[in-house]
Amino acid sequence: MLRQLEIRDMVLIDRLDLAFRPGLNVLTGETGAGKSILLDCLGFVLGWRGRGDLLRPGASEGEVTAVFDLPPGHPARAILAEAGLPDGGDELILRRTAGAEGRRTAYVNDRRAGVETLRALADTLVELHGQHDDRGLLDPRGHRRLLDAFAGAEAALAEVRAAWAARRAAETAREAAAARLAAARAEEDWLRHAVAEFDRLAPEPGEEARLDSLRRRMQGAVRVREDLARAASLLGPEGAEGALIEALRRLEAAAPRLEGALDPVLAALGRVLAELAEADRDLRAAVSALETDPAALEAAEERLFAIRALARKHGVLPDDLAGHAAELRARAETLEAGEAEALRLESEARAAAAAHAAACDRLSALRRRAAAGLDAAVAAELPALKLERATFRTDIAPAEPGPEGADAVAFTVATNPGAVPGPIDRIASGGELARFLLALRVCLAREGQALTLIFDEIDRGVGGATADAVGRRLARLASLAQVIVVTHSPQVAARGAHHWRVEKREAGGRTVSGVLPLGPGERVDEIARMLAGERVTEAARRAAEALIADV
Repeated sequence: MLRQLEIRDMVLIDRLDLAFRPGLNVLTGETGAGKSILLDCLGFVLGWRGRGDLLRPGASEGEVTAVFDLPPGHPARAILAEAGLPDGGDELILRRTAGAEGRRTAYVNDRRAGVETLRALADTLVELHGQHDDRGLLDPRGHRRLLDAFAGAEAALAEVRAAWAARRAAETAREAAAARLAAARAEEDWLRHAVAEFDRLAPEPGEEARLDSLRRRMQGAVRVREDLARAASLLGPEGAEGALIEALRRLEAAAPRLEGALDPVLAALGRVLAELAEADRDLRAAVSALETDPAALEAAEERLFAIRALARKHGVLPDDLAGHAAELRARAETLEAGEAEALRLESEARAAAAAHAAACDRLSALRRRAAAGLDAAVAAELPALKLERATFRTDIAPAEPGPEGADAVAFTVATNPGAVPGPIDRIASGGELARFLLALRVCLAREGQALTLIFDEIDRGVGGATADAVGRRLARLASLAQVIVVTHSPQVAARGAHHWRVEKREAGGRTVSGVLPLGPGERVDEIARMLAGERVTEAARRAAEALIADV
């Protein structure tokens, strides 16, 4: 509910504080007194697009503040949370300034905010109806939401939204699996070749280091064996051993003639020959131990080089080849598993789509039943509003399935019998449109209505019984929600629970607008003026009193 509207230095208003109340709030006054200025200022603080010259001439800055009561669970609270704005508890304060240089600044609960946030909040706070309004009931984007509210479709709509979320999740999973499968198929030949190459080589972690060590030992053994074999040849029969045996043979031949002089020499040479023979045996054993198979060395080298080449080819370390092979093998195996998974997810996506379509069908059936009820309810309101020849119809057409179902909803009207119904904002004239909107809003109203409903001269062009019917319906709406009406009709004004008169006066050489709250006696005078014109007669006062008494 709009509780307070404060205006500073805007258009013809120096300073104005208005405290609105529950029920039917009525604003009256002479044509040109400034009633439209109040709505312009309210639209300004709500972020609506409107006139750009709102700043009062000569003022450096103008300001409009609107204070709304905010009950628990009000949808504006979700917008505040999403925008990161403070929750003011039981009230919401919107403020917007206009500077002389054209800059405009908005505040929500004293925190800077963008105009889009203001508009989002305004959609949950105020609904304006007038002959040239492009919001509220005239906005085709909101017709489906209004029909759902009339139908009490919250549960069916929640079912559709849940089914849509499940459908989107299933489709996302199916698309991801299909993408993975397509990528795997694109590299299928390469994967199978790579896996076969790894299978043939079968590298093991640490094998490259072991082969490299073995190769170095085998290469070193070849060189050492060559040195030992050469040493063995120098010590063997063709070398030192042969020379020593020849020397010993010659000494032994000469020994008898020397009567024992060579005995020590012969004994020493015998010992040397025995040691030399032992050394020769050990050396030959060492040479045999270093025997190297050239084929084994060649095989070790070939495998080592193959492992290193495969590592370079795949851009991994040799010790990581086994893990990389497992990864490639798993990717190759996904071709078979991926096809099965894709088939499973395709089936799940079809089932989710069918479930969503079924939920949409149930919601559509509910909407069509509600549309028939809404059309009948509006038709019952039209005769009293002097629209007895007009028709109202809620059109439901197929639409792209989504979280809100598969229906496009539009309110259409025809003002003459036999005419083809068309969009409500294009077919009806100004006065007719205003009355259509009133009838529709009366039928859509619910107890605990969160919106403040504002009607701007919707009674223009009607009088007598029709004006009285408009007033009665506004009063009925005001029993369910706060209603603010700008009116020239005495029949409507008489229904008001709270009444203000907008007037224009001269002050300090300037024209300014002001708003005066009216007490019981002042209300009689104002309604009498609306009945009689500039010269208020006693008869007009009695007629005004009768109108008020008839409420």
